[in-house]
Amino acid sequence: MLRRLRSKAFPKQGKIESTDMPNAGVTFAKVSYTLADGHVLLRDVSLELEAGKTTALLGRSGSGKTTLLRMVNGLVGATAGVVGVGGVETAGLDGAGMRGLRRGVGYVIQENGLFPHMTVKRNVGMGMELAGWSRAEIERRVEEVLGLVGLEAGEFSGRYPWQLSGGQRQRVGLARALALDPAVLLMDEPFGALDPLTRTEMQAMLRGLLERVEKTVLLVTHDLDEALYLADRVVFLAAGEVVADLPTDEVLGSDNPHVRDYVQAVSCRFKA
Repeated sequence: MLRRLRSKAFPKQGKIESTDMPNAGVTFAKVSYTLADGHVLLRDVSLELEAGKTTALLGRSGSGKTTLLRMVNGLVGATAGVVGVGGVETAGLDGAGMRGLRRGVGYVIQENGLFPHMTVKRNVGMGMELAGWSRAEIERRVEEVLGLVGLEAGEFSGRYPWQLSGGQRQRVGLARALALDPAVLLMDEPFGALDPLTRTEMQAMLRGLLERVEKTVLLVTHDLDEALYLADRVVFLAAGEVVADLPTDEVLGSDNPHVRDYVQAVSCRFKA
């Protein structure tokens, strides 16, 4: 059963269903995560991610970006504080509640996570199969989401992942994440393994896609240019703490020392 909500930030009670989360925002209220050996990965993180907007998380490796992202869909549980999605606290969800949460949260990772023995259609449609959709509904939705990411269903549905380029595989992974029409989309370094030209193409595709669909997006990246291009807001993490939280158009002119370090590092790279 869902734990009784402890904060005014989480007014809704009851089991999460994906259809209950239109334009859902995400809230982190004094969230911490400490390992069994006492090492602190996140410390007192408080953020409100506005529904329908894209937020980028930047920081060095080990700063806690992926840990924070994985709390949204319950893959990691906070050791202190509260995480809420669509106004509902995620801690204490029972099995059905957690399945409902994950149906409402799409997840895209760097390695795309496709099943090599399944066709593109089966990979994209897997979540719909598990949710009990009919074959006709799955066929229609697979064609629709492949079109959204720039792949023609007639050409690609029957292919296997090994028959695709890296960029095409990442498009399939994005289509799978969008298949159940989630309110929230998590993206963990989605283009990090791609060559520069393909990465640029994917960024342009994603920006156009996000302008057409209303999703609350949390994007983990090391790339400042990518964050500025795709996000409405940029949050900087250092040693598990939020050190800056800025609208995208204020990042380059910020006096925050952590932000300046990032901007200067990018500038020096291009001057070298």
